[in-house]
Amino acid sequence: MAASEGEEPKLLSGGNPQISKGDGDAPVQAYISAMPGWKQEVGQQLDALIERTVPDVRKAVRWNSPFYGVEGQGWFLSYHCFTRYIKVAFLYGVQLDPLPPVGSKDPNARYVHLHEDEELDEELLASWIRQAAEIPGWDGF
Repeated sequence: MAASEGEEPKLLSGGNPQISKGDGDAPVQAYISAMPGWKQEVGQQLDALIERTVPDVRKAVRWNSPFYGVEGQGWFLSYHCFTRYIKVAFLYGVQLDPLPPVGSKDPNARYVHLHEDEELDEELLASWIRQAAEIPGWDGF
């Protein structure tokens, strides 16, 4: 069960915050605030980069992960905390150039893993975010 008002969110396996599903910025900010250790700062940077790159971005939390999308086009990006990294999922990442480096069982998705003490390559991430936001995304919820 997700945290109630005023309670600290539970961290699931790998340190991923358990956040109630919801639409808009507030549940995404609750997720980011609950990200453990160094991941919280990276989550803040990633969220700010997405907002700068896609000014009218839609946000939601589902399955204890933030999702980002474009109205009428679906969802293009999600991320999730694991023990040693943050997994950023480009839901239709096979259409991005260059391809994000990590493959998936889902033939459409590609990932990038963000690790502690690695500087974000904001230029490359912004390019992927921009491209992903311009193509039809996933409309799964």
